[in-house]
Amino acid sequence: MKPIWIVDDDQSIRFVLEKALLREELPTRSFTNPREVLQALEDATDEDGPQVLVSDIRMPGGSGLELLDKVKEKLPGLPVIIMTAFSDLDSAVSAFQGGAFEYLPKPFDLPKAVELIRRAVEESQREEVAEERMAAAPEMLGQAPAMQDVFRAIGRLSQSNVTVMITGESGSGKELVARALHKHSPRASGPFVAINTAAIPKDLLESELFGHERGAFTGAQTMRRGRFEQAEGGTLFLDEIGDMPFDLQTRLLRVLSDGHFYRVGGHNAVKAHVRVIAATHQDLEQRVKEGVFREDLFHRLNVIRLRLPALRERREDVPMLTRHFLQQSAKQLGVEPKRISDAALALLGAFGFPGNVRQLENICHWLTVMAPAQVIEPKDLPPEVAGTTGDAPALRTLAAPGAEAAPRLAELAAKPAVKALEADAAGDALPAPTANAVPAPGAGSWESGLEAEALALLATGRHDVWDELTRRFESKLILTALANTRGRRIEAAQKLGIGRNTITRKIQELGLE
Repeated sequence: MKPIWIVDDDQSIRFVLEKALLREELPTRSFTNPREVLQALEDATDEDGPQVLVSDIRMPGGSGLELLDKVKEKLPGLPVIIMTAFSDLDSAVSAFQGGAFEYLPKPFDLPKAVELIRRAVEESQREEVAEERMAAAPEMLGQAPAMQDVFRAIGRLSQSNVTVMITGESGSGKELVARALHKHSPRASGPFVAINTAAIPKDLLESELFGHERGAFTGAQTMRRGRFEQAEGGTLFLDEIGDMPFDLQTRLLRVLSDGHFYRVGGHNAVKAHVRVIAATHQDLEQRVKEGVFREDLFHRLNVIRLRLPALRERREDVPMLTRHFLQQSAKQLGVEPKRISDAALALLGAFGFPGNVRQLENICHWLTVMAPAQVIEPKDLPPEVAGTTGDAPALRTLAAPGAEAAPRLAELAAKPAVKALEADAAGDALPAPTANAVPAPGAGSWESGLEAEALALLATGRHDVWDELTRRFESKLILTALANTRGRRIEAAQKLGIGRNTITRKIQELGLE
């Protein structure tokens, strides 16, 4: 791992931080003034450059804030922590405008300082992984006419900062389009920050977007920048905007209107120099009619609209995407890429893909792990693709959760394997076989499918595997129960062994309306 660079003219501060980080097995390199740091940056390679920079503000030979500006020019993704005495607090807070990760007031509590530095290290490593992925893979793939229209639109918007609304089904690649719009815009040198408004609890979303001041609420021990400040000078991508709570829509409208916002608990307006790109799989016009989405915000976001086609509308892209995802999965797992036969490709091309490109990517991850031979044949495909009625792999969650999966679930609900899974997943013991009973699937069969999916997701380097699989599992379980009860929620809740308020809340949280 690359070292933590510590910049302070006070030898005791350097010594204490070095020893504390050494105990945490975090390598360090120390400097006494900004000039030494800038010279070291000139001489540093990618391997021995800093993982995180921790700098004092006031030092002989230069200011920590000036150092911050110069470091951010060279390494915009590097987390910088500013150390400051109480009298420098105003300067430290203003440093956030220059892109500081966090500030550390002196005298500091050593365990908290180490914890903050470790958080910065994790953030830095996530950024490195994301950059490697973006550099290694082409931005977007597609030869179908519908995708060519999308590419042309991105090209036309390349020199514009206009607000864009991206629509399309879940899993169709809306974030990829947002990243492409950012990469080819005048703000390309700034950060790209994404947030899924449906994935964050309502009570936390305001703080996540706008940040909070110290003491704004219980647990707010330090001032924290929100996503708008993190995206300063770049692009903020608001995914699933249709699920944003109504009261927060008002705050977002104000930011888009006058370019200012307030942190939670704050009294000073913060200027936002951010381009906003929003995305949704929902019909926002309908949500406006229902009174759950502000009409003025809709018009403010809907300046330019890009519609992404579903994968079933661009079937000619399936072979190219399949080979790309198989190569990608093999690289992530460190194995030889598998090939796919024409017959297996034909079956994939005929599949409806309710989960779109994301579902195809997950199928390729699964095949890389589970297919026994080097060449993938039709018999190796998951049963939901091949159309067979095998056991648990057919139940493995490949599609992203959403209402579009309901017809498939209704079809699966009639199958014995699903009925066995319903009982097993709900925690009920399966009854002993009777003359009329259908045998349950093999022991551990659906768990092995879950294990394969977890391995595939973990191999991608993601940090939200628990949330992703829990969300998918709950979505499938609820939709299966609703299909079984013909949409009657109270009866479905009773069969699942949960309360009716719980199933209503889960349906809203998971976007299953």
